[in-house]
Amino acid sequence: QVQVTESGGGLVRAGDSLRLSCAVSGRTEDVFSMGWFRQTPGKEREFVGVIAWNTGMTYYSDSVKGRFTVSREKAKSEVYLQMDKLKDEHTSVYYCARSTLPLLTGFTAPHRSDYWGQGPQVPVSE
Repeated sequence: QVQVTESGGGLVRAGDSLRLSCAVSGRTEDVFSMGWFRQTPGKEREFVGVIAWNTGMTYYSDSVKGRFTVSREKAKSEVYLQMDKLKDEHTSVYYCARSTLPLLTGFTAPHRSDYWGQGPQVPVSE
């Protein structure tokens, strides 16, 4: 059984950095990509960034490009979201997800991911 488990969320101050971790257990041979979404109350889930599991190629939302970094460590079956110079507008619940479907840019559509983490909160205070 596949499980996706995030860690590392919590209250941070504007200007700080934070790294979220995501561990995937179970079958990983068919994983094509893993990445991150975020969601605030009353809004749709928004794509943040993704990494191709085998090649390490990444793709980001324009809103986080240059500020957030997605990386992975295959040996540990973990993926990370490094968030730098946080602003209060980055306050959200951040979800890790995996996809077995090809096409990295297709990850931006939430329905293409089959397993999700529980979504740690990341409140950013001024």
